[in-house]
Amino acid sequence: MPDERVFAARLMRLGLADEHGAVIGRIEDVVIGPAFGSSAPRVLGFVAGVQRRRIFVSAGRAAAIGPAGITLRGGTVDLRHFQSRDGEILASALFGRSLGAEIVMDVALAPNDRGDWEVASVALGARRALYRRTRRVVDWKEARTLFDSGPVGAQLAALRDMNPTDIAATVHALPPGRRALIAQAVPDEQLADILEELPEDEQVRLLEDLDLARAADVVEEMEPDDAADLLAAMPPERRAQFLTALEPEDAAALSRLLRYDATTAGGLMTPEPIIVAPDVSVAEVLARLRDPDVPSAIAAQAFVCEPPTDTPTGRFLGMVGFQRLLREPPANPVAGCISDAGHVRPELGEREVAERLAAYNLIAVAVCDDAGRLVGAVTVDDVLDRVLPVGWRKRRR
Repeated sequence: MPDERVFAARLMRLGLADEHGAVIGRIEDVVIGPAFGSSAPRVLGFVAGVQRRRIFVSAGRAAAIGPAGITLRGGTVDLRHFQSRDGEILASALFGRSLGAEIVMDVALAPNDRGDWEVASVALGARRALYRRTRRVVDWKEARTLFDSGPVGAQLAALRDMNPTDIAATVHALPPGRRALIAQAVPDEQLADILEELPEDEQVRLLEDLDLARAADVVEEMEPDDAADLLAAMPPERRAQFLTALEPEDAAALSRLLRYDATTAGGLMTPEPIIVAPDVSVAEVLARLRDPDVPSAIAAQAFVCEPPTDTPTGRFLGMVGFQRLLREPPANPVAGCISDAGHVRPELGEREVAERLAAYNLIAVAVCDDAGRLVGAVTVDDVLDRVLPVGWRKRRR
């Protein structure tokens, strides 16, 4: 496997290019988050000089990082002046720092298994050498004192293995400054999980502390129905900015959801249930349901539709639960074991949707349009969020 490390000092002054390859600025620094637990310090983003401004570019916006510089994904660039936050570490501030009898010469960055960039190693040199040069490169853990940030690092370590619901309660209780720093430091997918456990007004406030590009990356990691609820809670102008910053496919899906009233089946549904064609084998359907990235309520059943199998689909034929699939021969087509649990219309009220789920002991119910095409599915967890009394999350805390 090729070495994908990029040294921060070499990255600085290289070009920042848009998605078409046109250079729009220069990289001036690397912004690093604090270390916590055994997790390496995460690259939060980069300081770049664009149009005579020093701006922050979220690491999630980078499509490629290498010897030629950084190439961005599509979308707009936030031109607000960069301001360092408490707990953030600039790579340039580490250069020349003492570490025992040596000094820091450079910091190596590398992608992890999730595709996020983090500090992989630190280059060290002799403190009193006439010509400073790297003597050795050590794993970041041998230099972790460089990446400690006091109470912030301790707070992050404490949150690392907590359930998202408990993390959300803890973050909610923090003062605004600390809450913003936690949001900056945790990975996008973890922040998305936290947001999904908070009321929409608190989600909006937390995202206000992030630059638009990073906030858009986080929204893309959220479940579509939760992301749509969040966007619906924003002022129209801000919502429009987010839809422009999102990937076109995600923006189109969320725009469809935003057409529905939040208190209806259309407002509750996810547009991304497990959808299969009738000739797909039972074994293949079970393989899709086993995907660990699929939320449990969605993975409990598959929806069978005529092609196309992206919402809005072809004609909705029925659904099948994973327990029924386990009792079927793996090679059989799924069409032979579907059940007709009916469907609801997008405009049906949330109370009626809850009654349908309860009456038929369903974990999810199909949502179909006038032509009988599947446009989404409402899961029981989304209904519970709506029918429980207002403020139930705070009482739980």
